[in-house]
Amino acid sequence: MSEENVTIEKLQHLITRGPFNQWLGFTVLKIDDAGIEINAAWREDWVVNPERRYTHGGILAAIIDVAADYAIAARLGRPVPTIDIRVDYHKAAMPGDLTAKARVVRMGSQYSTAEASIYDAEGALVASGRGTYSTAPPK
Repeated sequence: MSEENVTIEKLQHLITRGPFNQWLGFTVLKIDDAGIEINAAWREDWVVNPERRYTHGGILAAIIDVAADYAIAARLGRPVPTIDIRVDYHKAAMPGDLTAKARVVRMGSQYSTAEASIYDAEGALVASGRGTYSTAPPK
């Protein structure tokens, strides 16, 4: 499997090609040997409970999935399909931008594993997860 150096600009282009990722408001902040860091711009649409105002868990799961996927994409030069994902919720994500940090755990020729953690504006961990992704070459 060939790995290529992906710049922040290229990863930003890849991550915002799809309308869903555009809606989530991703900005790539960092790429290095440890992984990637992305910002998700908070939206009122994410609120699940109007009285308590916390973010729906599905949004957090989507951010985990995208961050982990694009940690792999930063190595491959392309996003990959999700096979399986697990998410743990640590505290309610209140209104405010979220930062996801993701890293590749194992890079394989057919399947790869990556994990991501989401932090709120104060730096508190709100969710974390790990996914398995299909990294087989496209047909």
